[in-house]
Amino acid sequence: MTTVMLLCGLLCDEVVWRAQAEALRRDYEVRILHFVEQDSLQAMAEHVLRHAPERFALAGHSMGGRVALEVVRRAGPRVERLALLNTGFEPAAEGEAARRAVLVDRALEEGIDAIAATWGLPMLAPRRRTDPALVLPMLDMVGRMSGTIYQAQTRALLSRPDATPVLRNLACPTLILCGEQDGWSPPERHRRMAELAPHAVLRLIEDCGHMSMMEQPQAVLGALREWLDLPAPTSNSEEPHVHA
Repeated sequence: MTTVMLLCGLLCDEVVWRAQAEALRRDYEVRILHFVEQDSLQAMAEHVLRHAPERFALAGHSMGGRVALEVVRRAGPRVERLALLNTGFEPAAEGEAARRAVLVDRALEEGIDAIAATWGLPMLAPRRRTDPALVLPMLDMVGRMSGTIYQAQTRALLSRPDATPVLRNLACPTLILCGEQDGWSPPERHRRMAELAPHAVLRLIEDCGHMSMMEQPQAVLGALREWLDLPAPTSNSEEPHVHA
């Protein structure tokens, strides 16, 4: 049975993947990992490799997508297929550290609950920011973290390497997925990722922001099932295929 490793993003735990994991467990062994003890993408990637079988399918959301790219950098032959959701590939931008420090400092001083809504609500598509069935579980999830965890995860993101070479050298079926209203990691970035990756399928999800698995669980599940059924590539010349 194929093992599917699902990697959580910044301030996220298993809840973010719950809908997809429950459905996929009918056909796959599913393992969800989140990162509360590591402060670098390299350490996070090693954590994944220690908990993964010799060969596996790998999907990462947000920060977890960057971890997934680092896993491929370190152990590409072990990854049978790769899915990158609401994420990115570039190194830290100028001024990013200062922008992130504002919320990190507040979380350290006042507790993680002080920044949960400020951080979390902009992650959602505008229409979904008043939906309690979505917002409350997301805020509860953030509340299970801490300022120290937030600081460590932010440190990991700020020291991230450029993953452009990893994308260019991918040799496995690859899904690039993004919410059309993702203001944190926008569709244009994902289009660029799909152009870089030789065997990429680009899937843009309507009425969806950064927390795609929680905002549009069935659409994301459908995309993951299609990805898991993709045949192994036979050519390095394939163009990315876009789904709206």
